Amino acid sequence: MSDALKHECGIALVRLLKPLEYYKEKYGTAFYGVNKMYLMMEKQHNRGQDGAGFASIKLDVNPGERYISRVRSNAAQPIQDIFAQINERINLEFTNHPEYKDDVAAQKKNIPYIGELFLGHVRYGTFGINSVENVHPFLRQNNWMHRNLIIAGNFNMTNTNELFDNLIKLGMHPKEKADTVTVMEKIGHFLDDAVRKLYKKAKAKGLNKQEASPYIAEHLNVAKILRKSAADWDGGYAMAGLLGHGDSFVLRDPAGIRPAYYYQDDEVIVVASERPAIQTVFNVPFEEVKELEPGHAIIIEKDGSMKLSEILPPLERRSCSFERIYFSRGSDAEIYQERKMLGRLIMPKILEAIDFDTENSVFSFIPNTAETSFYGMLEAAQDELNKQKNEAILNEKENLTPERLQQIQAHKIRTEKIAIKDVKLRTFITDDSSRDDLVAHVYDVTYGVVKPNDNLVIIDDSIVRGTTLKKSILKMLDRLHPKQIVVVSSAPQIRYPDCYGIDMARLEHLVAFQAALELHKEDGTYGIVEEIYHKCKEQVAMEDVSVINHVKKLYAPFTDEEISDKIAEIISNEDITSKVKLIFQSVDDLHIACPKNLGDWYFTGNYPTAGGNRVVNRAYINFYEGNPERAY
Repeated sequence: MSDALKHECGIALVRLLKPLEYYKEKYGTAFYGVNKMYLMMEKQHNRGQDGAGFASIKLDVNPGERYISRVRSNAAQPIQDIFAQINERINLEFTNHPEYKDDVAAQKKNIPYIGELFLGHVRYGTFGINSVENVHPFLRQNNWMHRNLIIAGNFNMTNTNELFDNLIKLGMHPKEKADTVTVMEKIGHFLDDAVRKLYKKAKAKGLNKQEASPYIAEHLNVAKILRKSAADWDGGYAMAGLLGHGDSFVLRDPAGIRPAYYYQDDEVIVVASERPAIQTVFNVPFEEVKELEPGHAIIIEKDGSMKLSEILPPLERRSCSFERIYFSRGSDAEIYQERKMLGRLIMPKILEAIDFDTENSVFSFIPNTAETSFYGMLEAAQDELNKQKNEAILNEKENLTPERLQQIQAHKIRTEKIAIKDVKLRTFITDDSSRDDLVAHVYDVTYGVVKPNDNLVIIDDSIVRGTTLKKSILKMLDRLHPKQIVVVSSAPQIRYPDCYGIDMARLEHLVAFQAALELHKEDGTYGIVEEIYHKCKEQVAMEDVSVINHVKKLYAPFTDEEISDKIAEIISNEDITSKVKLIFQSVDDLHIACPKNLGDWYFTGNYPTAGGNRVVNRAYINFYEGNPERAY
């Protein structure tokens, strides 16, 4: 994606099912779980670079012994920083106590981070200060083992204010108004309540306080706690949690917006945001990694038994399509084919734009994440070329000479590596004029492969703000002096903010929104801008069921092509000498390519929860009033 987007966080949960001595015997180390967590987090590094965190729990420890360990980092390389700290501590213990090296029981008792239950998180900060205090996992501490709660997730809630107010009504005093805090405190409240009730039952059975502890652990109903906690959540989430005594869970939102996958064998249970991470780290086939169903939770009890429980009734499945277009690792078997299909399906529009002139067209991609879609586009281009060759042979068959046949068959699709990102460059100067000049040189261009009469076709994952295209990529491509630059987006036009994880909060930053405003100005219909504002204001106090997305009215008068052409004007300045054409994927073709991930609210405005409609209306109000605050 040429526009930088901060996006989805990633989670990894590992539960070892055998005694630590088993892993020492089979794999040579009792730190098997720690090693796997490092790999799981690195394999999901693409999901977060602002911070990372790791937590572990030891099972069945004696009173007075530490059983929870946590380390977090917001360093430049946070995952490496975390595990460097862990390794340093482990090596220090081995240096001071060489007798620990072959004594697994001593390792578990005395060395932090070793244990049976692990939770990892990689984070992209969507807003707020990126301090280490904002990095997951979060820890809610208590002297009662059962009440210790560790939470990490890939989520955004659209109704954080409401959740905050509900906590106050419960008599609580949350330390800040953030969705992570409100979610953790809500779970913590019902966890405390469940433990209190079980303690009363234990007392009624004649158990003393010490005897009550294992009774509570055995009878704690995590599914019931989650049902009460999540009853009023509105958002997209894959939420993971550990309880101090050893129970754990991962809960997915009822619309399936955020992804979660799991695998189980006789040695381990593992859950992650991405299937390839599990496949690679544990060397298991695609079909053995299962997807957690929307509205369900994986609950792993202290004894290692696992069950799937419905926590909230599933809604219409609206899994995020951006996961398939861009966020998730392209090594997933399904995602790889879907991205190729995105490139293939958009080829008919490209052929129209180049007037079917494959001979005088060069095809490429930018950035590297668009490479898979490029392969699909290339396959479709080859199909078109084969068709052209067949037609040429049939049309000329009576006069076809060997030389002409060889000429027809020699025609190939021209593909080149046009743009190369210079990762050494950093735009460190902050004033706009100097910074823009630096941005224009972030990419290097390949000279000598594009002729003046050529169409240059470049495919991108998506176009959000258009800033990088305008200030860097188009200027760079124009140095090659093609007849026409055709920029292709494998995603449809992004018209609405996302409120479930992606950092697209402000409407006025979206280039499609800017294009619609310009079209209304040109058509003399700009009065609709104020009309939509008043409609949005009227719905602020309405019940969720009554709230609709009024921003759709802004786009309604225009075709996709009209908006695309206006975006092309916006991102092309007077310095660009080549003609610029923009082509976007259609929503219908997106659904054909990604049939299991139909979440498309950023393209269509069809939000899967009521909170989404509230957010888009609030974003519009903020735009109209000149308010720079986020809408969620």
